[in-house]
Amino acid sequence: MRGQALLRGGRVREHIVSAVIGIRSVAEGLKVRLRAAPHPMWVLGPLAVIVAVPVADGFLPPDIHLAHVLDVAVAVVALRAGPRLTALIGSLSVLSLIMAGAERRILGTESVVVELGTLVALCAFLVFFTHLRDRSRQKLVQVRSISDATQRVVLRPLPERAGPVELASRYRGAEADACIGGDLYAVARISGSTRLLIGDVRGKGLASISDTAVVLGAFRAASHRQIPLPQLVGHMEDAIRWGLAEFSRSEDDAAERFVTAAIVDIPDNEPVVHLVSCGHPPPLLLHRDTRAATALVVPEPAPPLGLDAISGSLYLPATFPFGEGDRLMLYTDGVSEARDRSGVFYPLTERVTRWADQEPEVLLHRVVSDLQEYTDGHLDDDMAIVVARRDGKAAVA
Repeated sequence: MRGQALLRGGRVREHIVSAVIGIRSVAEGLKVRLRAAPHPMWVLGPLAVIVAVPVADGFLPPDIHLAHVLDVAVAVVALRAGPRLTALIGSLSVLSLIMAGAERRILGTESVVVELGTLVALCAFLVFFTHLRDRSRQKLVQVRSISDATQRVVLRPLPERAGPVELASRYRGAEADACIGGDLYAVARISGSTRLLIGDVRGKGLASISDTAVVLGAFRAASHRQIPLPQLVGHMEDAIRWGLAEFSRSEDDAAERFVTAAIVDIPDNEPVVHLVSCGHPPPLLLHRDTRAATALVVPEPAPPLGLDAISGSLYLPATFPFGEGDRLMLYTDGVSEARDRSGVFYPLTERVTRWADQEPEVLLHRVVSDLQEYTDGHLDDDMAIVVARRDGKAAVA
C-alpha cells in the first residue's frame, strides 16, 4: 500500500504528459513548416524558366525546342517544396508547354504530345512523392515532440541552484532522436538540505522509460517526507519494487528488473555529504584546493533498488567531507564504461582533474566534449552526469 500511495501521482502525470505533448506537437509542427519552407530562389528560378520557355521558343529555329527544361523546373521545386507548391509549378509548366506548342502550331504533333504526357506524369509523381515526404516529416516531428515532452515531465531539467548548491546536468539517450532513456537524475529541496538522485535502470533507450518514471516518482514522493536518508531509500525500495512489478510481464521479468542508484544528502550548514549507494558507480569529489578527484566509495553499499525482497539489506549512509568550493560529480556507467576504438574505458577520474576548478556548467561541457572525442562520437549507452558545487551562499528552503 505504501508503494501504491507513493506512485499514485503517476496517473495524474500521464494526463499532463498528454496535454503537453499536444501543445508541443503543434508548436513543433509550425517550426518545421517554417524551416522546411523553400528559399524564394528555389521558386523564382523555376518560374523564370516556365516563363522563358514559350518566349524563347518564338525566337528559336524550328528544330530547337526547350520543353525538356520544364521537367527540370518541376524537379527542382519538388526538392524543397510541399505537394501544393509542386502541383502549382507543375501546372504552370504544363501550361507553358501548351503555349509553346500552340505558338509554333505543333501542339498536335506526336513529339509534343509525348512531351506533354511525360511532363504530366512527372508532375503527378513528384506531387505524390512530396506528399509522402511531408507526411513522414510530420510523423517524425510528432515522435520528437513526444520524446521531448516526456523528458520534460518525467526527467525534469535540474534547477541552476538548490539551497547553497549550484547544479548542472547533462543527459544523452542511447537511441537516435531520443531525449530520454534508462538513465535518470533528480533533485529535491527539503528543510535544511538538498537531496540528489542519479540512477540507471536495467536496459537502455526508449524501452526503459516506464522504469525511469517509476524511480523518479518514488524519489520525488519520498523526498518531501522530511525523513532521514536511510528511511527515504527504504520508501523508494518499496515503491520501486511495486512499480516495476506492475510494468512486468511475469514474475520472472519482475525479478530481473532493478535500478542502480546513488542518493545524496547535502546539509546546508555542515561541510559534508551523506551518500547511500545502491550498486551505482561511486561519485567523484573534486577538491577545491588540490584539484584532485576522489571516488566516494561507500564501505557498506546496498544492492540495486528493486532487489530488497531477496536481499533484505539495510541502507547505511556514508559521510564524506564536502566543503565550500568543492564539486561533486555523479554519473552513470554510460560515462565510465564508454570505450575508445581499442576498447579502453574512458578514464574519467584522470581526465576530470583537468577542469576541477571550472564552474559546474563549464566542467560538464568539457567532460562531455572530451568524452565524445575519446569515443569518436560513438556512445552506445545512455549517459547522465550531474555536477554539484557548494558555494556557501545563503540557502533558500
